[in-house]
Amino acid sequence: MRPADTTAYAPYTHLRAPGRDPLCMLATAREQWHARCGAQPDLWTFGYASLIWRPDFDYAERHATRVHGWHRALAMWSRVNRGTPEVPGLVFALLSGGSCQGVVFRIPRQHAEEVFDTLWAREMPSGVYDPRWLPCATPHGTVPALAFTLSRRSPAHTGELTAEQYRHIFQHARGRYGSTLDYARLTHDSLREHGVTDRRLSALLRHAETGDTETSLKLR
Repeated sequence: MRPADTTAYAPYTHLRAPGRDPLCMLATAREQWHARCGAQPDLWTFGYASLIWRPDFDYAERHATRVHGWHRALAMWSRVNRGTPEVPGLVFALLSGGSCQGVVFRIPRQHAEEVFDTLWAREMPSGVYDPRWLPCATPHGTVPALAFTLSRRSPAHTGELTAEQYRHIFQHARGRYGSTLDYARLTHDSLREHGVTDRRLSALLRHAETGDTETSLKLR
């Protein structure tokens, strides 16, 4: 197993909370993976937002699935990828409660260790998420899949945002990978392609485009 490339983590050091060293968390998650799945397992990971439309890794198969006890929420501040420190943007996270439809990917064992590192560098450069192994139904039975969840106690959690706050962010927030609005639209369209209707996200995008506040925007 090759050591993780640390260069991807450098731009996010200033965002890292105390005790959230992403490489220490990587080592822990990898130990959990092998303890659950054996010495040379396939890797399963659950995608609920950009991982669906831009996985950035080769996979052997993918399947629509649902996780229980967690829901998709556009409720995490993004001060690099989809916003700036001055005008923070938003990205999705998994928050506790409810359920979430998404896509589970299988990475075969011969590539699993490398993809684990690649996926970690993409999702965990600031150590913001709480990685968990969530049960996902697949044609092979239920498998433990790596998923990136967010605590409501995290400084990155937005708390409740009003419809007007969302609209302002959609209009103005842009980061190194583009705008929050483009990110939300890509996620919405990708979910629809997989047969998933996210009514909350549809309402947010409708409000961003028309200012319609008649549809309830209550998220949690």
